[in-house]
Amino acid sequence: MSGNFVAAINKRTMKKLKVGIIQQHNTADIADNKRRLAQKIEEVAGQGAKFVVLQELHNGLYFCQEENVELFNQAEPIPGPSTEFFGSLAQRLGVVIVTSLFERRAAGLYHNTAVVMEADGTIAGKYRKMHIPDDPAYYEKFYFTPGDLGFQPIDTSVGRLGVLVCWDQWYPEAARLMALQGADMLIYPTAIGYESSDTPEEQQRQREAWTTVQRGHAVANGLPVITVNRVGIERLEDLKDGKGGESKDGQPFQHIQFWGCSFVAGPQGELLYRASEDQEETAVIEIDLERSENVRRWWPFLRDRRIDAYHDITRRFVD
Repeated sequence: MSGNFVAAINKRTMKKLKVGIIQQHNTADIADNKRRLAQKIEEVAGQGAKFVVLQELHNGLYFCQEENVELFNQAEPIPGPSTEFFGSLAQRLGVVIVTSLFERRAAGLYHNTAVVMEADGTIAGKYRKMHIPDDPAYYEKFYFTPGDLGFQPIDTSVGRLGVLVCWDQWYPEAARLMALQGADMLIYPTAIGYESSDTPEEQQRQREAWTTVQRGHAVANGLPVITVNRVGIERLEDLKDGKGGESKDGQPFQHIQFWGCSFVAGPQGELLYRASEDQEETAVIEIDLERSENVRRWWPFLRDRRIDAYHDITRRFVD
């Protein structure tokens, strides 16, 4: 980060911030996905957004639906082509951007990494996803090494960002550790949806649980939460030839229907915005950062924590 932006952090207290969120349906065409993202970043910047959050692994399809060594070819170094692409956009538009990339750190060593681009085009910092799922159609442990950077907020010209990624959003410990280190907001680039066998009732339970737990992080820490999810159906076969459709036996290919519902919540868990379940959307939402200070005065959860009695929290299970 340049000296000018470090000075901006130290000298400026931003009370209200316009946040742009982009909920997009991706295809197998990476170049087109990036082109559309760039167009939408320009759109929200034109509406006054100074901070833009993108969804998890936004450049392409969600490839973790299968275990395929050829798909490691999609990974890239950091810095690399994507940080150059989004850094140039950030500089030209004067916005901070949270990106989400498939990082190639070394041969056989890959991460699911969020990279924050400062408004001068430099890399403000990065976060490597700590909690890695392994569920049907979400075979992330095959691709990603768990993060080793810890839960460290990233300083930017729009505030101190508690950036986490998707599966991290279910863990109150991750949110709390970001809050304890001075994060101004919690941010979750996300790729979550319904597995093809889920019933409509199960779909609703999962989606509402997902929203509820993150609103709980907002309440428990007195911080705004910004969550940006993918939307639309992505089929396993689309990863191979982009055709989708049905298999040779006439059955639909395995797929995930990403449930959208990107949202912004205030520090009392109040929903400031929630996107649709099935449509691409862009939105600009104003959040009041000063409100977090007031909420924490009303509800001093950090003051009343019994840190002397929490030693068992680092154990896997207390027998």
